[in-house]
Amino acid sequence: MRIADRETVEGGRERITVVPESLDDLWHLTYILEPGDAVSGDTTRRIQRDDDMTRDTGGQREPMWLEVEVADVEFAKFANRLRVGGEIVDCSREDQLGFHHTFNVEEHDEITVEKDWQVDQLERLQEAVETAEQPDVAIATVEEGEAHVHTVAQYGVEERATITGTTGKGEYARGRNELFEELAAVLKRLDVEAIILAGPGFTKRDALDHIEDAAPEAAERIQTVDTASVGDRGVHEVLKRGAVDRIQTETRISKEAEYIDELMERIAEGAKAAYGIDEVAEAAEYGAVETLLVLDERLREERADEGEWARDVNGIISNVERQGGDVVVFSHEFDPGQQLGNLGGIAALLRYRLN
Repeated sequence: MRIADRETVEGGRERITVVPESLDDLWHLTYILEPGDAVSGDTTRRIQRDDDMTRDTGGQREPMWLEVEVADVEFAKFANRLRVGGEIVDCSREDQLGFHHTFNVEEHDEITVEKDWQVDQLERLQEAVETAEQPDVAIATVEEGEAHVHTVAQYGVEERATITGTTGKGEYARGRNELFEELAAVLKRLDVEAIILAGPGFTKRDALDHIEDAAPEAAERIQTVDTASVGDRGVHEVLKRGAVDRIQTETRISKEAEYIDELMERIAEGAKAAYGIDEVAEAAEYGAVETLLVLDERLREERADEGEWARDVNGIISNVERQGGDVVVFSHEFDPGQQLGNLGGIAALLRYRLN
C-alpha cells in the first residue's frame, strides 16, 4: 500500500489518499472501510440519454470524479478488485448527485478515504504500507505419493496445486520421478521470491535434487523445513516453526497461528484466557487484557451495525489500548481465524486470571 496524501479535515476526521499495490492491499481496505465513510476518486459512470437526437441504448460511460457515502464493501478476490458502493454525495456532474455508484477499485487505482479513523484501522493501514516490501512466499509440502503447493498472502494461505503420484521407490521410481517433475513445473511457474520445501523424512531432499536439475532457477529460491505432515497441516507446522518469519520479518499469518495456539493451550489448562464477547468485555473493564484477538469479519459486522454483540467493540478496543494491551485482528480466511470464529470471534490473552 502506498499513502499518496494525508490531511486532517473539519470535525476531526482525516482524509487519506491511498494506492493499493496488491491483492493484499485491497483485502486490507475491506476491513478499513465501513458504512458512513466518504470515498472519492476518478471513475466512469454510465449516463442515460433519451432525446430526439439519440436513441436510448442504455447510456455511455463517461469519466468523472465523484464521492460516495459508503453503504457496502465487497472484496472480490477472484476478480482482483474491491467493490465500494454508496450514494453519490459530491460529483463533477451535479445531475448525478443522489444516485448510487460502485467503485471497482483495482491494483494501482488511487482513492481517497475520509472518516473517523479507529486506532486499529490506522495500524492496519500502516501494516499494509510496511509489508509492501516483503517477499512473496510459497510453501511446497511433499511426501511419498503426494505434494501440495500453497502461497502465503496477507488475507490467508491459498492452495495452488495438489499433485498425486505412485508411492515408493525401486520398481515405482518412474512414478515418483513424475511426481517430482510435476512439482518442479508448478514451482517454476510461480511468481514468488522464496519457496519453503517441507515434509517428513528424506522425500523432500530427493524432490529438491530433482528440482535442482529440472528447474534450477526455482531451486535457488528454496529453503527446506522438516514437518510431520503435508497439505494444510504441514503448512500450519511451517508457519508455527517461524520458517516464513525468517523470510518475511513480519507475517500476519504466522503470528495468528502462534496466538491461537497459545490461546487454546491456556483454555485447556484453565489459565489466563477469555473468549466470547461478555468474558472479553469484562476482562477489558478490569484492565486484564494483555492481547486482544478479534476476527476481522466480526469486527466489520459490528461496526456496520450488522452484528449481534451486545457490547461496543470499539469501546473494548479503546479500553485495551488505553491500558497498554495489544490488539490483533485475525483474517477469517485462514485456519487460526476460523478457530477464533468458533470461539465467538473475539478472545483475549490475560495478564491474570479473573476467577
